[in-house]
Amino acid sequence: MIQASVEHQERAIPGANLRRLMARWGMTQADVVQATGVDERTVRSVIRGDARPHARTLHKIATGLGVAVDEFFQDARGAAAFDRATNPAAAQVINDHPQLFADWTAADFDELFSRVAVGGELSEKGALAAAQAMNARRQLMQQVAVILESDQADLLREFIALLYRRATALPNGD
Repeated sequence: MIQASVEHQERAIPGANLRRLMARWGMTQADVVQATGVDERTVRSVIRGDARPHARTLHKIATGLGVAVDEFFQDARGAAAFDRATNPAAAQVINDHPQLFADWTAADFDELFSRVAVGGELSEKGALAAAQAMNARRQLMQQVAVILESDQADLLREFIALLYRRATALPNGD
């Protein structure tokens, strides 16, 4: 009985981390399927923690989302608490500039604390810049969502594919 519970918890970790990333970026399951090329049933299974995902599957999801595979094995609860406890500048920015944080989710706040904690400037200026960048990204993602529901969706997909090819092309034709 205890062994089954431990196994379920181990299977659930990648799914919890995928849900965390989806919340951070405002993604749906369909968005994950489209970004990664992983079958919808497989994505659902990972999210629910129904089965331990194969390493190739996690690698494909990580590559499609532009994150390290290690992202799927983090203890999300511990990381968020650590980031909040070690970043008083971010908490101060939240208190001083509440207008920047309208409609933010818990995942958004976790990302802010995380961004400031990992390689970011631990200052009011750094936390403020991170919050503004996150708001700009949220606005862009909302605009993309509207366009994807319009008659301009195919054009946007083509444009994104072109930009992606340019961004991932090796320099000097190598």
